[in-house]
Amino acid sequence: MLPLLAVSLLWAFSFGLTKGKLAGLDSNFVSAARLGLALLVFLPFLRTQGLTGRLAATLAAIGAVQFGLMYLALNASYRYLQAHEVVLFTLTTPILVTLFADALDRTWRRRALGAAALAVVGTALVAVKSAAIGSTLAGIALLQLSNAAFAVGQVWYQRVRRQHPELRDVRVFALLYAGAAAVAALAWLPAAGAGWPSLTSAQLATLAYLGVLASGVGFFLWNYGAARVGSGTLAVMNNAKVPLGVACSLLFFGETAPWPPLLGSLAILGLAVWLARPRAADGPVKALS
Repeated sequence: MLPLLAVSLLWAFSFGLTKGKLAGLDSNFVSAARLGLALLVFLPFLRTQGLTGRLAATLAAIGAVQFGLMYLALNASYRYLQAHEVVLFTLTTPILVTLFADALDRTWRRRALGAAALAVVGTALVAVKSAAIGSTLAGIALLQLSNAAFAVGQVWYQRVRRQHPELRDVRVFALLYAGAAAVAALAWLPAAGAGWPSLTSAQLATLAYLGVLASGVGFFLWNYGAARVGSGTLAVMNNAKVPLGVACSLLFFGETAPWPPLLGSLAILGLAVWLARPRAADGPVKALS
């Protein structure tokens, strides 16, 4: 679970940086740039020996959904929502993770679903106090599409890795970024005719951080951790970034919010993680190297 916690901390800064430093840029360009940089980071590690064409295509498809479609919808939502609202309205992701995992297993795991619901309650403490009531339905709808894409992709990758324990994550992850970058580039293509946008040094630095660290290293560590925990824990950890993201907004991006709901959110989230601790019913989580 440590990789998931580390990534949650890494992502906590992304929302404020995207809203504050990249405002005015085409959202599809931002998605394509981040994913293109992530691909460049992992391309040197790519090893295709032993991979079937079908498995390689599956990995690329996972990336296209989990990262490509997710980023297109997420970055588009910044046109309608403030950064802290974007963080807060991702709180449905754990429910979607649990529901999708149960749909694949054709089962109903009340413990995992209960933990995910508890995580939503914990983050809702922050949302009720901090979220603007007037947020547009368009922004919320885009975020739910983003949440669904991210939930589907991480559970899908978790299942593929458990079916193929011989895979080394670092050697195949460039395939996920290739699928994601292709989707984002195709979305930006209609606007690409206007030329490469003019970027300030601050925007270049922000894109470098978001592309190399938040997207490149972050998504790799997230999926690496996702393949090694139960579905309940995975669902809950999707909301760890919410109180952390709000805390970053308070400390570094000049936003205000009451501390008691934030501390209460963290306490409930910790309880949810304990409730969702891996059990035998969650599947084999120790077999991966």
